[in-house]
Amino acid sequence: MRILVLGGTAFLSAEIARQAVAAGHDVTCFARGTSATPPDGATWVRGDRAVGAAAFADLDGAWDAVVEVARDPLQAQAALEVLGAAAKHWTFVSSCSVYSDPSTPGADEGAALLEPLPMGQHGTPETYGESKSAIEKQTTAMVGDKAHVVRAGLIGGPGDSSDRYGYWPARFALGSGTVLVPDIADAPTQIIDVRDLAAWVLRAAEDGITGAYNALGDVVKFGDYIAESQAAAGFGGEGVIQPDPGWLVEQGVNYWAGPDSLPLWLPPDHGGFQARSNRAARERGMRLRPWQETLEATLEDERRRGLGRERKAGLSRGTEQKLGALWREQQR
Repeated sequence: MRILVLGGTAFLSAEIARQAVAAGHDVTCFARGTSATPPDGATWVRGDRAVGAAAFADLDGAWDAVVEVARDPLQAQAALEVLGAAAKHWTFVSSCSVYSDPSTPGADEGAALLEPLPMGQHGTPETYGESKSAIEKQTTAMVGDKAHVVRAGLIGGPGDSSDRYGYWPARFALGSGTVLVPDIADAPTQIIDVRDLAAWVLRAAEDGITGAYNALGDVVKFGDYIAESQAAAGFGGEGVIQPDPGWLVEQGVNYWAGPDSLPLWLPPDHGGFQARSNRAARERGMRLRPWQETLEATLEDERRRGLGRERKAGLSRGTEQKLGALWREQQR
């Protein structure tokens, strides 16, 4: 197959390109390449999507498959206008953030979506879900039954730069001082390994699968994930404290991601955010490795990158120790 990856230098898109090259496909990556280069074996066409349709001037011919990972509706629309007619199959990697209701566990692809970002507007981090919803609408309108919409959840595994899934095994491996863990043992987590997601994207393109699918891992209880993280890191449990969520909110600890957050901890009205149905994709051939294998590989990657490095998500050591001291004082 002749495959065009709009990206190919970062995390998921790079993994898709790597697997496509390994499978013997003719792979082209269209990317600026400012932070990384495409994998060996792929043709690299440099371009900056910020300039609009003119960015694609050096891409020609027909494509058996195009893979799009855009977050900005204007950039996505330009790609569809220039390349849509020349593609036999079009994958758009969307997100489960397009769903309007994060509270209902087990919801499937039929759940209501957020209102799309109005046409003509650039996407921002604050409008991520609305932007992805807009691109889904654009994609369906412009390439119709050639479109495979991949609604991914949280993606983990080696190379993840979001620092969310890897925070906990890395924290236990670091093992110094108080480790603050939210008391949410029964809360769901739902992570898909980047390698499994890339394989599903590629398989769907090869098999001509179209339609919208939740591309998600299986649900794992937070307490089981924490226990496995401790075991993988060889952590004995010393220094762990488990404040209740209300106390954490009072102290200004953030949910989910970002500075001074506790990754994978969600607000109480988000009980379905990490517990959606992945049944449809499973039935069409999406394969998932054991989640423990993903965790082991993530920890290995964290060790390579440095356990004590500055992170995009999680508590700083200073904040964690300060909160730990305060919590213990209040328990007396």
